[in-house]
Amino acid sequence: MADKATSYFYALLFLRHPDLRALFPVAMDAQRDRLFKALLTAARHAEDTAALTAYLSRLGRGHRKYGTLPEHYPAVGECLIAALSRYARDTWNEAAEAAWVRTYTTISQIMIDAAAEDEERSPAWWQAEIVRHELRTPDVAVVTVRPDQPYPFLAGQYTTLETPWWPRVWRHYSFSAAPRADGLLSFHVKAVPAGWVSGALVHRARPGDVLRLGPPAGSMIVDHSTDNGLLCLGGGTGIAPIKALVEDVAEHGRCRPVEVFYGARHAGDLYDIDTMLQLQRAHNWLSVRPVVSDGPTRGLSGELPAIVRQYGPWPAYDAYLSGPPGMIRSGVDTLVGIGIPSHRIRHDEIGGLMAAAPR
Repeated sequence: MADKATSYFYALLFLRHPDLRALFPVAMDAQRDRLFKALLTAARHAEDTAALTAYLSRLGRGHRKYGTLPEHYPAVGECLIAALSRYARDTWNEAAEAAWVRTYTTISQIMIDAAAEDEERSPAWWQAEIVRHELRTPDVAVVTVRPDQPYPFLAGQYTTLETPWWPRVWRHYSFSAAPRADGLLSFHVKAVPAGWVSGALVHRARPGDVLRLGPPAGSMIVDHSTDNGLLCLGGGTGIAPIKALVEDVAEHGRCRPVEVFYGARHAGDLYDIDTMLQLQRAHNWLSVRPVVSDGPTRGLSGELPAIVRQYGPWPAYDAYLSGPPGMIRSGVDTLVGIGIPSHRIRHDEIGGLMAAAPR
């Protein structure tokens, strides 16, 4: 039923407002239900005003890169109500419609206000030229870009990225280094099956190609007001923001203990281990432990969360997790189980719209 409602919503939107079709990618299979689900999720969280406002403000700022304008919101709301009334007939009545209209009005106004405020200080997107493309494995590349104007961000954050080969298809990538004096930005990209953007960035991109970047986002950042240690779990290309966090601690010059567990399926997948070990040699407060789940290794063998459980305890550590969704979920469960308070565990989004908030 949800798929039918989503399909009807977009069909109606593009039929009644054909000019809006240009804001969406040509292939809608990945994008098709994101807007619809975002609106429904926001409505379900209407009682949590603070979390809802923070989420919608980020969404409103982020939608500037799509070319979204204030006058587009009523069109979306009109088609949303029409789709809900058609596919929720058993529960739909005048009171339900009035409640949805009120909710959508609140949602759209928060997003519009956030976008207007952001417009006063930031561009909708940044042009960024690739200046270096380093293939680390057959399917992992480190891509370094030079933005066309200053790009302010914090170590541990991520951005959305669009390639010239797949217009209007945006994907999330974490910054793999703390802010640099030369203004360059780096990303670790793994080509995945049927991954349009990741495949293009790994196998097609070359120096001189120009990408577009959306605004920075994410709250997986270091709290420099405390001397707590950092317990970092990075799986696969999830090591990228962990490396940035280590550099951030080093730049602040406070000798806080940082424990990094760097996990991969096979030893050959630890594509950034040399860099991490160089950082370990440079800083006596840093410990890096490679963890391999399958096959021979000179490091630790097993699943990353299970290995972390064997070390510690970690009563005075803040935890940071980055990697595949399954690793993050099991990692959070493990860390909570060994006594780290949930509010001191930070991680990227796990598919869900509201899941990115630190717990």
